[in-house]
Amino acid sequence: MNNQLDQQNISHKLNQSLLQRLERLGRQLVEEKGRKLVLMEVCGTHTVAYARTGIADLISDYIDLRSGPGCPICVTHQKDLDMVFSLAGLENTLIVTFGDLLRVPGSYTTLEQEIARGGRVQICYSPQEAVETAAQNPATKVVFIAIGFETTAPAIAAAIKLAAHQQLTNFWVYPILKRVPPALKALLLSPIGLDGFILPGHVATVLGSKGFNFMKNHGYPSVVTGFDSLDLLWGLYNLLKMIEENRVDVSNAYSHVVKEEGNRQARLLIEECYAIEPVTRWRGLGLIPESGYTLQPAYSKFNACLHFAMDVPDTSTDPRCICGPVITGQSNPHQCPLFGRHCTPSTPVGPCMVSPEGACGAYYYYR
Repeated sequence: MNNQLDQQNISHKLNQSLLQRLERLGRQLVEEKGRKLVLMEVCGTHTVAYARTGIADLISDYIDLRSGPGCPICVTHQKDLDMVFSLAGLENTLIVTFGDLLRVPGSYTTLEQEIARGGRVQICYSPQEAVETAAQNPATKVVFIAIGFETTAPAIAAAIKLAAHQQLTNFWVYPILKRVPPALKALLLSPIGLDGFILPGHVATVLGSKGFNFMKNHGYPSVVTGFDSLDLLWGLYNLLKMIEENRVDVSNAYSHVVKEEGNRQARLLIEECYAIEPVTRWRGLGLIPESGYTLQPAYSKFNACLHFAMDVPDTSTDPRCICGPVITGQSNPHQCPLFGRHCTPSTPVGPCMVSPEGACGAYYYYR
């Protein structure tokens, strides 16, 4: 118990010392520039972590944190959500998905509402559970909804390989997997008025810190960092030091987890099971070339997009919802006319309010 208390005290002192150094440097830069620094935390988990720990508020006098396209549900296009939700109404079909998706609003329904209408939806914690469910229920069509980035793609690939090994004929994957680097490249081509980027730590564990070296070509200092309070502060401090020194680089402030080369085994799984789509739809960013994954021809029999005939009406979203501008750093959640009034976690209008990594939900709960 004493050792645990000692560790907590040391951690607290380190956080306080680093926060003080960060504040001195931040205020110095604000005085030099005549404005706050505008930084984008690309990852949705970072958005929530900075808000939940209170760091976002503590630094708000000198840093304006903007959210980026790093919440996989938030960047999923409304058309894709509608297609997914239409599967829940098919006869003898079971949808298996992570719980994050249950209450996300499509144009006309949610998975939660489809369950109330008799649709079959099962929440899982691992893609392998979907394979096990299909194996145990051979008369049921089981569709796993594959939403995510490079982080979740390897586990889903392993599940697809398992289904192939078991020669399942009642298992499919609906792939809505996206690639983060092409989205960042698309974002960098537009005038975004940012001073630097906090890169996604989870994706970097797969791609490696060198997977983001392209950021240097666009003139933006960037940092890879983790998710506890010390990592969050250390990442910010590293980023501000680069800004102070007018140095454009990709700094790895998460080296105890993220390596320069990333995770080779995970990347090999991705290459084996997925092909890169020519173009993919993103909420807020539109069509981005080579920014999504589909299944390789060897595994195409598991592709739900090829097996199921899905057709949905044109998408319909509330024109006042600004999820798109929020996840591209153009606006902060509280600037939305629906925020906290018509759009709350219990009555979400857009995915950014109800996704566990959504910027609007983070603002609502913590800021």
